[in-house]
Amino acid sequence: MPDTAPLTGEAVLEVVSPDGARRFARITQTPFMIGRGAETGNHLQLSDRRISRNCAAVVIEANRYYVEDRGQRRGLFVNGEKIDSRELQDGDAISFGLDDSYEIIFRSAKGADDDSIPQLLTRIEHITSSEPSGGLRKLNQLLEATALLHSQLPLDEVLAHMLDQSVSLTDADRGLLLEADRSGALQVKLARRSGGLRLPPESLTPSQTAIQHALKQQSPVITEDLAQADMDLQAAVSIVAQRLRAVVVIPLYAISRAKTQESMASVKRGEFLGVLYLDSRRPAAFSKLDRQILDALALEAASILDNARLVERERERQRLEQEINIARDIQQGLLPRDFREYPHLAVTGFNLPCLAVGGDYFDVFPLSDGRTAFLIADVSGKGLGAAIVTTMLQGALSGMTLGIDPARVFSHINRFLCDHSEVGRYATVFFGILDQEGHLEFINAGHPSPFLIRHGAAHEAFTEGSYPVGLVPEAQYTAVCLKLEPGDTLVLFSDGVTEAMDPDEQMFGVARLKELLTGRLECPLEQLQKCVLEAVENFARGARQADDLTLLIVRYRAAAVAASTDTDVPLSASSSSSASAAASSATPPVPAPRASAASS
Repeated sequence: MPDTAPLTGEAVLEVVSPDGARRFARITQTPFMIGRGAETGNHLQLSDRRISRNCAAVVIEANRYYVEDRGQRRGLFVNGEKIDSRELQDGDAISFGLDDSYEIIFRSAKGADDDSIPQLLTRIEHITSSEPSGGLRKLNQLLEATALLHSQLPLDEVLAHMLDQSVSLTDADRGLLLEADRSGALQVKLARRSGGLRLPPESLTPSQTAIQHALKQQSPVITEDLAQADMDLQAAVSIVAQRLRAVVVIPLYAISRAKTQESMASVKRGEFLGVLYLDSRRPAAFSKLDRQILDALALEAASILDNARLVERERERQRLEQEINIARDIQQGLLPRDFREYPHLAVTGFNLPCLAVGGDYFDVFPLSDGRTAFLIADVSGKGLGAAIVTTMLQGALSGMTLGIDPARVFSHINRFLCDHSEVGRYATVFFGILDQEGHLEFINAGHPSPFLIRHGAAHEAFTEGSYPVGLVPEAQYTAVCLKLEPGDTLVLFSDGVTEAMDPDEQMFGVARLKELLTGRLECPLEQLQKCVLEAVENFARGARQADDLTLLIVRYRAAAVAASTDTDVPLSASSSSSASAAASSATPPVPAPRASAASS
C-alpha cells in the first residue's frame, strides 16, 4: 500500500474532545494517520500527551474502511472492545483506553443516506398524480433544499437559500428564521420576502402570539385563515396591524438519534434551536400539501441550523485555540532555551504545562560582578490567568539585572498583587543569586525547598523563607546566605513533580524524589533531569495530571574555595567540636543558611 493515497472523502471522523467540544475531520488520505503531534505526519492530531505519537490509522480497502492500532500504549478500542484491526461501521466509537480523553466517531456518507432517504420518501408519498406539475415542482425544491446539507457554501448563504425555498414552497409573502440564543430568547437571524429578496430584520414584527402558541405546544401552528382562528390569535396586535390572513410557525429542534436493542434508529427531540416563521396577507395561502412538505423541510432546516451552530462553535473553538497557541508560543519563547555557558555554574531546565499554557516558569540571567540569578515560580491556578501573572513576574524579576535589591523587589511585587486582589493570584518563588566563589544569596517565598545534592546525599537545605508573594500584604522578605562547594547541585522543582498522581491517586511525593536524587554524585545535569522526568512519567502510568511540571537544576562548578568560618554555620545546632569532626568526615554536613540584613 502506498504511504498516502488521495480519496474522494466519503467519510468523516467526528472528534469529541475531553471537554465535550466537537469537530469533524474528513478522511482524505489512506492511510489516514491519527496521533499526538504533527511531526510524525498525523492527519488528525490529538493534544493529549497520554496518546502515542503513532497511535492509529484509518485505511480503505475494497471500498471498506478499517481502523488499525499503530502503537497506542494502552491499546485501541472500538465500541469498548480492544482491537488490532477492525472494519468500521457508521457510528462506531474509537477510544484510546483512557476515561477522560478523546473519542472519535466514524460517520459514513452511506449511513447518513440510509437514515435520510426513507424518511424523505415517507414525507412526500402524499404527492399524487392529480397535481403532477405542482407536486413535482415542490418535490424538486425540497430535494434542492435537502442537498444544501452537504454543500460547501457559506453557512449564512445556506440558511438564506433554505428560507427562500420555504417561502417559495408555501407561496408565502415573507419568511423569518429566528434563532434561540444561549438564554433561549429568540433573535431574528434572517428575513426574506418572495422572490428571494432580503428584508431588514427590524422591519418585520412576527406574531408573538402565534410563536408562543407553537412553543407552548411544541408543535407547528399553521393557520390558513386567521379569520377562522382562535380569538386571541385574531386579536393579536401584530396580526391586526399587518393585516395578516395566514401564518405558519414551526419550532425547530435538534434531532438526537439513539440505537435501540434491535439496532434500529429511534428519533428523539433534542435542543430547541429556533423558529421558522412564514406569513401572508392572502387567506388559504398554505394548502395541506404545502404544510406536509414544509414539515419535511422544517426537519432539514433544523439540521442545517444545528450544523450551523456546531460549525460556529467549532470556529470559535479554533479561534480560541489559535490565540492560546500564540500565548503558549510566547510563554515558551520567554523561557531559557539554549543555556549559555557560565564560568561558575552549569544549568538545565524543563517546563511542561498541564494545559496549553501554565502558571510555572523558571529563568536564569547574569547580573553584575560575575553573579548569576536563577529562579523558579509557581502561580496559583492554571491556564491563561496564571500564564499572564507568570509573564508579569518574569518581567519584574528580570529588572534585577539593573542592580535592584532582591528583597525590595519581592516586597514591591507582593504589595502590587495584594493591592490588586481582584486578580486572585499569588505565587511561590525560589530566587537565588550565585557568585563565582560559591556564595548563594536566596529568597524562598513559600516555595517547596529545593534539594541540595552534596557528596551524593540529597538535603532539603532551604526550608527557611516567607509567604508567597501576593498572599499577605504585611509579609517581609529577607535574603539568606549559603556557601556552596564545588560540585554542589541544586534541584529546584514545582509541586507538579512531587504531587504527580498515579491512576490510584497516590502522589509521587518528596520522599520518592529524595531517594531518586541520592547517590547522583557526578551525574550530568541533562541525565539527572531525564531520570526525574522518566521517574515521574513511569509513576503516573498515563494518568492525567492536574498541575504544571517544572524542573531547574543548577550545579556550582568553580574551583575549591576555602570555607569562611565566620559565615558558614552547621545545619544542626551541634557544638563546635562536633562541627569540626563533621568537617573532617567524608560527607560534611550541609551548612545552614544564615539571614543577611533584612530588607523590606
